[in-house]
Amino acid sequence: MRSKIVVLFLLASTLLFVYFSAYVVDETEQVVVTQFGKVVGASKTEPGLYFKIPFIQITTYFPKNLLRWDGDPGQIPTLEKTYLWVDTFARWRIIDPIKFFQTVNNTVRALGILDDILDPAVRNFITSYRLIEAVRKSNRELGLLEFGLEDKDLDTALPTSFSVSTGREKITEEIEKQAQPKLKPFGIELVDVKIKRINYVEPVRESAYKRMIAERKQIAEKFRSEGKGEARKKLGDKEKDLKQITSKAYRKAQELKGKADAEAVRIYAGAYGIDPDFYSFIKTLDIYRSALGKDTTLVLSTDSEFFKYLKGYSAKQRKAP
Repeated sequence: MRSKIVVLFLLASTLLFVYFSAYVVDETEQVVVTQFGKVVGASKTEPGLYFKIPFIQITTYFPKNLLRWDGDPGQIPTLEKTYLWVDTFARWRIIDPIKFFQTVNNTVRALGILDDILDPAVRNFITSYRLIEAVRKSNRELGLLEFGLEDKDLDTALPTSFSVSTGREKITEEIEKQAQPKLKPFGIELVDVKIKRINYVEPVRESAYKRMIAERKQIAEKFRSEGKGEARKKLGDKEKDLKQITSKAYRKAQELKGKADAEAVRIYAGAYGIDPDFYSFIKTLDIYRSALGKDTTLVLSTDSEFFKYLKGYSAKQRKAP
């Protein structure tokens, strides 16, 4: 009976020893083993099952994946003394757990160190460059409406103040290069630094909005004046075309009328040429009809050519029974 108790005790002790000595490292973790506050062996960065001396050695876990740092947004003046509201962020990771444990010990303190290194670096670089350098990354063509220019005027009329020589992307690269050596002694690698947001401070923003409104009004007025000029040109062309069409139509009508009159004269001449006396008689009657009325009084010689048909008519009337 006593031997069974001893065996069970030894078995339980072995199980407890194994339980407290074994530890697991996950894919997203890395472990530093310490004994009485001093690091023992190399850090465990590969996932798997490991063992330590229980109750004497202590395991400290650190994340192996990318970690996030968010800078404190603040007002930073550019080279032109224009204040901007700048908000930055970064991604970092622990590449040397032993150094990290010995110098920083935890991620909370690491974030404080990042604040002390990255915030001044961001401020120094923003203040060293113009506003356009912090906002843009290349000389990609801006919308021409921003300047009220035509395509042909872009190369000659674009303000030189909008030319980018460094750019936002290179500025962030320089911030990263400056901060990386300072973080290496802490076992930290700075993976990336980016500017999350850039905006004007309130007074500058209001001034910028007013300037933008004035520019848009100027561009709109330019378009309106160009539109009015184009409309007047179209109306002038319309009037010109209308007069040309009317003139051609009138000339055509006169030509047709002249041809018709000539044809009528030819027909009349042909008809009256068959009997000239009859033609003379008809034309004289037409003159009588238009010249003589009820109350018309004529004093004519009996030898008058105008009176010959009336005289002949009177003679016939006298001979009639």
